[in-house]
Amino acid sequence: MNRSKWLTHPLGSLGLLLVWLLLVDDFTSVGHWLLGGFLAVLIPRFTASWWPRLPRIRSWKHMFVFSQHMFVDIIVANFQVARLALGPLDKLQPVWVQVPYELEDDLAIYLLASAISLAPGTVAASVNRQDALLTVHALHCHDEQALIADIKQRYEQPLLEVFPCSPR
Repeated sequence: MNRSKWLTHPLGSLGLLLVWLLLVDDFTSVGHWLLGGFLAVLIPRFTASWWPRLPRIRSWKHMFVFSQHMFVDIIVANFQVARLALGPLDKLQPVWVQVPYELEDDLAIYLLASAISLAPGTVAASVNRQDALLTVHALHCHDEQALIADIKQRYEQPLLEVFPCSPR
């Protein structure tokens, strides 16, 4: 048989083998390696129809840019939220904004909503697929249009380049 039939999800199989060895807490027994390997090949083959087809990534460079923006924003936002939390609460200006998006792929929309929610101080509260709108709550915001523009430029723009099913 060819490789694609035996290892339907190679990274998943590797993860299953590693989890098995960690569960039995024995990396030296050949029997555990064989049983873990058997399960790592068998389980993904029987569950292959339940796994979603992941979209092809068109630009790894833009995926790196998206990840970099997320990482930097999470670190910076932690300090900003700490400063806001330690300051006077009456100066906070919480807002709800509707962010229109152009993404079409479910995974890309999920990544956009997750990036917004992972950065402290903002939460993607709902996704309206019909109108292509994300409802976002920001803990403190002076300019709603600047927040929307920032989300679109820092997160959505790289994701439009990453996923081929997006309208770019």
